Amino acid sequence: MYSKTDSGKTAINRISSGITIKKLAASGMLVALTVSLSGFSIPIGASKCFPIQHLVNVLAGVFLGPAYGVAMAFTSSLIRNLTGTGTLLAFPGSMVGAIFSALLFQKTGKLLWAYVGEITGTGLIGAVLCYPVATLILGKDVAVFFFVIPFLMSTVCGTVFAAFLLETFRRLGLLSYLRQLIG
Repeated sequence: MYSKTDSGKTAINRISSGITIKKLAASGMLVALTVSLSGFSIPIGASKCFPIQHLVNVLAGVFLGPAYGVAMAFTSSLIRNLTGTGTLLAFPGSMVGAIFSALLFQKTGKLLWAYVGEITGTGLIGAVLCYPVATLILGKDVAVFFFVIPFLMSTVCGTVFAAFLLETFRRLGLLSYLRQLIG
């Protein structure tokens, strides 16, 4: 698993497969946050927005990167489906948003692009990817772009929450500290 000549790294810091314990723990906390707050919704017109997943997608994109972000979104969606607080539509929406947010942030280092990635990934691409899930698996008769408006409303709300939180972290000097701490 590890040796004493591993540049000072121990099993506490790194598992042999390259998964860092800190990122795994942060992912677990984000999953717990998402699942525990999945009942929180904001009524907007005739729809309800569940912004926590989108907030967490941006946080995962900034602090964890694409692989952990997608794994976190998948795990959150799976647990929400198993507990009855989510639907199969959560998978494509959350996972695409998480990977876009992480990839754009990773490429640019700019928070704005993490937000754009989440909104584009979930609100547009993830919403369109829900069409085959809705029609083929759930048996719903919907138009291809049926989910775009509700997904956009939800992801914009969550992304605005993430922007406020990350801006607060930045002003307090916590953003770079947390990124360095998580690794």
